[in-house]
Amino acid sequence: MSIYQPPIDDMIFVLRQVVGLDRSPKAQDLDEDTIRAILEEAGKLAKDVLAPLNHSGDKAGNTLSNGNVTTAPGFKAAYTQYRDGGWNAVPFDPAHGGQGLPWALAFAVQEMWQAANMSFGLCPLLNQGAVEAIENHGTQDQKDLYLEKLISGEWTGTMNLTEPQAGSDLSAIRTRAEPQADGTYRLFGQKIFITYGEHDFAENIIHLVLARTPNAPEGVKGISLFVVPKFTPDGTRNDVKCTGLEHKLGIHASPTCTMQYGDAGGAVGTLVGKENEGLKYMFTMMNNARLSVGLQGVAIAERAYQKALSYAKDRVQGRPLDGSADKAAIIEHPDVARMLMQMRALIESGRALTYEAAMALDLARAGDKAAQAKADLLTPVVKAWCTDMAVEVASCAVQVHGGMGFIEETGAAQYYRDARILPIYEGTNGIQANDLAFRKLLRDGGAAAQAWFTEIDLLCARMIQQGDMKDFGNDLKTALDSLRQATSWMLAKGGTQDFNAVASVYTPYLRSFGVVSCAAMVARSASVPVPQDFGDDFAIAKKITAEFYRTHILPQAQSYAAVVTNGAFKLPAPGYF
Repeated sequence: MSIYQPPIDDMIFVLRQVVGLDRSPKAQDLDEDTIRAILEEAGKLAKDVLAPLNHSGDKAGNTLSNGNVTTAPGFKAAYTQYRDGGWNAVPFDPAHGGQGLPWALAFAVQEMWQAANMSFGLCPLLNQGAVEAIENHGTQDQKDLYLEKLISGEWTGTMNLTEPQAGSDLSAIRTRAEPQADGTYRLFGQKIFITYGEHDFAENIIHLVLARTPNAPEGVKGISLFVVPKFTPDGTRNDVKCTGLEHKLGIHASPTCTMQYGDAGGAVGTLVGKENEGLKYMFTMMNNARLSVGLQGVAIAERAYQKALSYAKDRVQGRPLDGSADKAAIIEHPDVARMLMQMRALIESGRALTYEAAMALDLARAGDKAAQAKADLLTPVVKAWCTDMAVEVASCAVQVHGGMGFIEETGAAQYYRDARILPIYEGTNGIQANDLAFRKLLRDGGAAAQAWFTEIDLLCARMIQQGDMKDFGNDLKTALDSLRQATSWMLAKGGTQDFNAVASVYTPYLRSFGVVSCAAMVARSASVPVPQDFGDDFAIAKKITAEFYRTHILPQAQSYAAVVTNGAFKLPAPGYF
């Protein structure tokens, strides 16, 4: 097994030079030495504690007995070390025990958890969303009771949406919440696919549950959000239990639970905010989670790339094409080198775009409305593009290994299996494309998209003036023009309420948007100054990566845009299939 090496230099470079971490009000007291110290300490935990458990956890999985889940060997002790190190509190409000560090920096820290051991990293990811929901929408009593312990990691949180008959269609939710005389509610129903719905890491698990109250309106307008703890404030075991664990393609060490509410009189819960506004509150959790899932895509791709790179350097097979030697490591073969370069270019561009979205989130939290619009716009792009990218990179890593990649013992297959969930959960990537088209593009007439395009325009102009980046600037401008044309097409169809036409091409539209956005980030990375202490090789590598992206990946943007502007495919009748 190759050892995970956190890419700390690249993380710091992107944070400081590419996305401008110093713009965040939370970063005013953070110099590069402090940032490096934080990342290096996180890196030690990721490399030395979490990464060694990744393969063994995949093989061992979890066990369920009498409603209690025992996690894979070593996971509980690793969580204790993670919690006691204060890592759970990094981005949260100091008023509730958080460290108040920027979200962009927190993303770099969290990337390491996800790369080292994605099954482990899912627990803090879901907990993070629970904190966001209670912090933004909970009552003062809920904040006082739950936030400090959720932020410290003493307790963990979950998100309970899905039911057997209600996956992406939340209007079909049937879990019911009956009001009680004391102001609480009793919940009855079943939820499925609940990540870390039951485990042995923490003393208490705080479930955020969507349910319907009596006489609630039909559809999504009748959904409310409730806090339902595993143990109620008086220490009583609540009427909620895990009745099953899913057997999955990947993330075997992450318990994916079926949760049953109300078998013995009803699970006690308290209402978050107002009745019938639960979907709005849940989107606070969902948007947080969607950016984090995009980050998972970057992370698992990085891990798969490192594995493939190590193998390609060691595996001797064939001879150089120029006949200069009798044998060669496969990294010397041009097509293998191309695959590795493609992996690296996709990862570095995806990392930069994800951190850019996190930076926009930091500025939005400080009251910048334009930054909020940018964060909202980029969220579905980061989630979909970076997770599709992760599957592509992980698949490529298997390919670099050849037949050995298909053998579980090498470890390459696990990254591919783990990555495959990413385009599915927290809203499938089709739903992300829907979100980009209808909620982020048509709703504001394309204003947020045009603001982002203007940023890219300015970057193109600077690169064209910068001699060694002129070709990239021109090519990016051409790709951006094609994306603009596709955007105009989408807006025109939306304007005539031809929503089926929009829906038939919103996935290629998002892909074009992602390729152009990531091109802008990799171009920015290659055109900003590189601090001297990073060395000449680092700067040269950024130029090489950018040139590869320009010639091998950027042309895809125009192809995807052409699919949009050539018009929507009129779907045949269902009987055709």
